[in-house]
Amino acid sequence: MKLYLQDGTVIEGENFGASIPAGKQVHGEVVFNTGMVGYPEGLTDPSYAGQIVVLTYPLIGNYGVPDPKTLESEKIQIAGLVVSEYCEQYSHAGAKMSLAKWLKDSGVPAISGVDTRALTKKLREHGVMLGALGAEKQKKFFDPNEENLVAAVSPKKKKMYGPTSLKLRRASNGPIKIVAIDCGMKENIVRSLARKETTVIRVPWDYDFTRDDYDALFISNGPGDPTQCVKTIEHIRDAMKKNKPILGICLGNQLLALAAGAKTYKLPYGHRSQNQPCVEEKTKRCYITSQNHGYAVDEKTLPAGWEEWFTNANDGSNEGIRHKNKPWRSVQFHPEATPGPTDTAWIFDDFLKTLKAV
Repeated sequence: MKLYLQDGTVIEGENFGASIPAGKQVHGEVVFNTGMVGYPEGLTDPSYAGQIVVLTYPLIGNYGVPDPKTLESEKIQIAGLVVSEYCEQYSHAGAKMSLAKWLKDSGVPAISGVDTRALTKKLREHGVMLGALGAEKQKKFFDPNEENLVAAVSPKKKKMYGPTSLKLRRASNGPIKIVAIDCGMKENIVRSLARKETTVIRVPWDYDFTRDDYDALFISNGPGDPTQCVKTIEHIRDAMKKNKPILGICLGNQLLALAAGAKTYKLPYGHRSQNQPCVEEKTKRCYITSQNHGYAVDEKTLPAGWEEWFTNANDGSNEGIRHKNKPWRSVQFHPEATPGPTDTAWIFDDFLKTLKAV
């Protein structure tokens, strides 16, 4: 199997995932992740929809895959996987299957034997590129960001989680009602919001909650270009008019900014790892964060009354915004981790404390 890049580069490798039928290709945006561990959680992150992921860590698959039901979504979300070396013999007490079997069962192709260091350097120099996996050369490449990827990964029905949701059983009798817009929400976000005092109402990306009874709004992570989520942005603006407390994560940071009147832009190669340093602007404290995004908020376009909350210590890009007077805030990174450090899990606690005071 070969990986074809938009610039004409052809990279050959050995397929250890699902087979691609003759004459067919799997298309996606080729991106890289520098995390050392966490591939089961990462591959099930809906923010990766439409992407062919290059893992820079040289050995992948050595600890297998745990029960897929315990991961971040119901299935593998990536379009394809590229690694340097695949470990066929896995060893971990919690492993239920090999990475190869999981990929094959999920219909996701993967190639090994690739110089991922050289490929990553190419992507860093030229930016992310469109690519295709297959046996035959591809002349036309398809950009997944031209589609509404959020609509593809968002659920179709509303779900509710209450005090018993620490075990993720359905319930709806917590006193604080939080509408959570699922644009591709990771499961650990639900676990982080589900407390004895909350009812989490998980809704599709385009669900009109403007007439619903709720106390606060949460905007989740998700894939693709945030400007595609026109209906979501409209509904967020309604919540702002009603002065509802708001917390956003990842794509939620970008959607909140767009609802406020700011602009977003595409990063050259994005941030995808579990070791991104982010500085809180007022305290100048640096936190190590987990990230997976290709777009960012243009901080120069933030309207009056808004301020940067966090910035990326590597490239200075925005990592969070908040309003100076209103109960609206968001971060570009993932405080829920999975995978990654839990240094910023306090953001959920602070948000919930705010709701108790309202």
